[in-house]
Amino acid sequence: MTSLDTTGTGTSDYVERIHRAVVTGVKQLGPGMIRVTLGGDDLHDYPTTGVGDEYVRLFFPDEAHLEPRLPFVSGRGWDYEEGVEPSQMRTYTIRDHRPGEVDIDFVVHEGGIASTWVLGAKPGYVLGINPPRDLYALPAGVTKQMLICDEPALPAALRVAELTPDVETEIVCEIRDAGYELFPSTDLKAANWVRGSGNGHRPSRLVETVKRLDIPNDGSVYVWVAGETRVTREVRSHLRHTLGLPGSAYKVVGYWTYEVEAWSAKWEALDESVRQQIMDLYAEPEDGEQVDEEARIDEVFRIYASVGL
Repeated sequence: MTSLDTTGTGTSDYVERIHRAVVTGVKQLGPGMIRVTLGGDDLHDYPTTGVGDEYVRLFFPDEAHLEPRLPFVSGRGWDYEEGVEPSQMRTYTIRDHRPGEVDIDFVVHEGGIASTWVLGAKPGYVLGINPPRDLYALPAGVTKQMLICDEPALPAALRVAELTPDVETEIVCEIRDAGYELFPSTDLKAANWVRGSGNGHRPSRLVETVKRLDIPNDGSVYVWVAGETRVTREVRSHLRHTLGLPGSAYKVVGYWTYEVEAWSAKWEALDESVRQQIMDLYAEPEDGEQVDEEARIDEVFRIYASVGL
């Protein structure tokens, strides 16, 4: 389970909650990325996992200048009081964490509640933000890593690199065009930019790029992959089934879904028994139950492919 650290926040008795986060700064990082700094009184004890790819849920107001309706923490998720209409929510990763303040980098694109909100974001605007969780898990003794991503996952990749300065790091990132490159504050072994494809603008070339990479299967390199869900599925298949890497040698995360509305419509149209089968596979194992996580993911993806998801 993720460990939340409140070092530097002035409290040792942190209670998980959905925080009210106030915009304190907005900065354009490049043609495709805007950084929003969140602070305010309710972030005074906002925790961190200390891991680079910690992800959070942001709860948006109905209109940018209004207050969002904030849920309450329920287990590892959240819920609303009876009769309260849920706020729209999107998942993002933290780009930087300082006591009482966090940075979130938003990819700029057409449409979508988050992109529309950030294009007009001003100091004083309010979001809800839940406590962070992380996925990155560098095996003990591994001193090299390859971070493979697209634009929405680039902020997490950059922070992973910055928080692991003693690990030799290579970034492979698909960007929509030249000029969309962003770099970490730490040195990299290499930064390989796949320009002019993917990111919802053109067909992705990330899978074919990964297949050309020299990724050894000797336990010397950790591979972290994040991006569009169908693309990352193919990358994972290459790592697991073509290269034969053990599950401990990689972490693959679907950060976003191209044409998500169409995907959701297909999901809703599935036979209930198929959806239940998938949800059962994703369910948390019972105490003491031993689960082969990678085999479970294989089965989920097999079902997705069989139904056109």
